[in-house]
Amino acid sequence: MAKTTSKKPAKKSKVSPSFANTFYVTTPIYYPNDVPHIGHAYTTIAADILARWNKLLGKKVYFLTGTDEHGKKLQETAEKVGKKPKEFIDALIPEFKKDWERINAKYDHFIRTTDKQHEQVVQEMLQKSFDNGDIYLGEYEGLYCVGCEAYYTEKDLVDGCCPIHKKPVEKLKEKSYFFKLSKYKDKLLKLYKEHPEFILPKERANYVIASVKAGLPDLSISRTSFDWGIPLPFDKKHVCYVWFDALFNYYSGTQIKGKEEFWPANIHLIGKDILWFHVVYWPAFLMSVGLDLPKSVFAHGWWTVNGDKMSKSLGNVVKIDKLVGIAGVDSARYFLFRNTAFGQDGDFSETALIERHNNELANKLGNLVSRVSALAERYGLEKTSNSLLPKLAIKKIKSHYDNYEFDKALNEIFAFIDICNEYVQTNKPWETENKKVLYELADSIKAFTILISPIIPETAEKISKIFSFDLNIDQIEEPLKVSKIIKAPILFQKIEITKQTELKVPKKKIETKINKPAIPGIVSMAEMIKYDDFAKLDLRVGKIKSVADIDGADKLYNLSVDLGKTLGTKTILAGIKQYYKKEELKDKLIIVITNLEPRKMKGLESQGMLLAASNEEHTKVILISPSADIEVGSTVG
Repeated sequence: MAKTTSKKPAKKSKVSPSFANTFYVTTPIYYPNDVPHIGHAYTTIAADILARWNKLLGKKVYFLTGTDEHGKKLQETAEKVGKKPKEFIDALIPEFKKDWERINAKYDHFIRTTDKQHEQVVQEMLQKSFDNGDIYLGEYEGLYCVGCEAYYTEKDLVDGCCPIHKKPVEKLKEKSYFFKLSKYKDKLLKLYKEHPEFILPKERANYVIASVKAGLPDLSISRTSFDWGIPLPFDKKHVCYVWFDALFNYYSGTQIKGKEEFWPANIHLIGKDILWFHVVYWPAFLMSVGLDLPKSVFAHGWWTVNGDKMSKSLGNVVKIDKLVGIAGVDSARYFLFRNTAFGQDGDFSETALIERHNNELANKLGNLVSRVSALAERYGLEKTSNSLLPKLAIKKIKSHYDNYEFDKALNEIFAFIDICNEYVQTNKPWETENKKVLYELADSIKAFTILISPIIPETAEKISKIFSFDLNIDQIEEPLKVSKIIKAPILFQKIEITKQTELKVPKKKIETKINKPAIPGIVSMAEMIKYDDFAKLDLRVGKIKSVADIDGADKLYNLSVDLGKTLGTKTILAGIKQYYKKEELKDKLIIVITNLEPRKMKGLESQGMLLAASNEEHTKVILISPSADIEVGSTVG
């Protein structure tokens, strides 16, 4: 057994009290065992959006990404193609960097765990933890998944396989150094209680807290069965467990010239499958060595493709070149963060991306910029106060960005774009030659372009040059300077949806999933909605908070529906007045389609649709849940 040396205990770790002037965001470091795909892109674009947003706010920003290059998994992958691990990885790194250029992700530093500087930091941290009495030698026997680089218990397995990779685990027995994870149980629980923002979205915290309360076994942090890793400084026969190695990249990435001020991180962005490592192991390691803790760890959902799990065996992996090749990089970025609430699972469909591109980016945003710039070129602008600008929910949009609610920020921005388009139609500046109206519209374009620029930066840059303004948060409410305007080029070329881009689903699957009536005598929604649209609907349980009449509407009710913490309260206009009294609907649980395009009726915007059906007499039936135990906001599926 290794002998520990007696040293003073490490200083007490804490969450840093101030993140006011700097912003440090990280992606996970990715396994370079293949080229990146949509899952990698999603996290990296999210980090890029946050980096760009905080730069707009005037903060000093540091955006770190990179690759996780040690461990048995990579060693075996390299051996299969007859290469040494480093040689194999070196060939793939340029592909990662090239793909991050393709998605316009402007990272500040690309870290590799084979970097000498990183390896040195990891060894220093291992020695500190060892000196503080948190690492000891023992023997470990367990069920190991090479893909996860993690041990599992029997109860964790699914049919004897890893729950993530669905492959058989290996039974390993070896001498190992252990980290005293059990020692940090109470400190971790205190962290979660005092800093609920540490685990985001907050609903992911419940499972973590319950599992930590149940007890934490000490963690095996060294291996002798392979040698592709960082040697332990106190026993060179052992190499460091990849998660101890990998997690410290977030710290080692700040231990380079000029970046020291950025530790600790404001936010680590990760996929939900690696949440445990980041909110249990990582803070415990930091506590052991006396470093401040990051403010938040945000675990987003997974992406399916046309409703199916993405996998090589199905041949449906969406790689970066395909993602950006459909409609361009900004349309891809826009789709990923408009179509799905950040934190939830999302479904990718080429058809859905093209529809967003055509209907929102081309028809609404692109057409507005084209019309206004063309008219401004012809008639010029005359400076005036902007009556439209107060209708742009600037504070709400800022709050949505700060709370990682990118879809809600985009909803607000496009609600304002709709207002601008209506203003064009109402005032008809091509007939009136009204230069003041054109100025209001140009000034409004400036404002929303600045707010949307973190998500579609390439397009925002083009618009800013057309109307001569800077992409700066302070410019939003500063009047636009009158200048010579040249008509904008087409920002988003419309794309025809062909048979090749439509969702292909076997006929039998459609009949089973949709056409079979859920209630005898009731026909399905397949009569109202095409299957390819239905397949990508986001169905949630909602609670009707209030029901109101609408002036001049015989059939419509104005419903205020609570959809939980993530989606909040939405206004839904429903044509059910002839079938239900107000008191029959109040406080009822219903199923709501939440991700349809908002629709204007009777001067009001409906932000969703109730799931409904009809019988042969065409009597509408709202599918109201009989159970009051279902949590509001729950996904239906």
